[in-house]
Amino acid sequence: MFDHIGLRVSDVPRSVRFYQQVLAPLGFELCMHEGELAGFGKPGQAQLWLHGAGTDAATARGVHVAFEATSREAVERFHHEGIHGGGADNGKPGLRSDYGPTYYAAFLIDPDGNNIEAVCMSGP
Repeated sequence: MFDHIGLRVSDVPRSVRFYQQVLAPLGFELCMHEGELAGFGKPGQAQLWLHGAGTDAATARGVHVAFEATSREAVERFHHEGIHGGGADNGKPGLRSDYGPTYYAAFLIDPDGNNIEAVCMSGP
């Protein structure tokens, strides 16, 4: 169901230390840490992202949740239904090659201000 979740944090180093401690017993580790962004998950597969004050995501209201989609068509339907259901466009369906070579996603702001995403990682 979930691909990844993003949380805004006020102090990235403190949060990294905290999440390293609490997630280690569950088999999760720090996969990436660059400045105000850190990712945790199974080795090489970050699924929990911490965004600090210096990132665009940190200024957004609410949380970020990305849902796994089985196809690019499903990503497009997610976006269409979300717009018609009262959500606001936060990124039309398309390839996000800066996230990965097959990262196809769409973003919406839900009625409460949360940034939701559908992502398909498989090719066309």
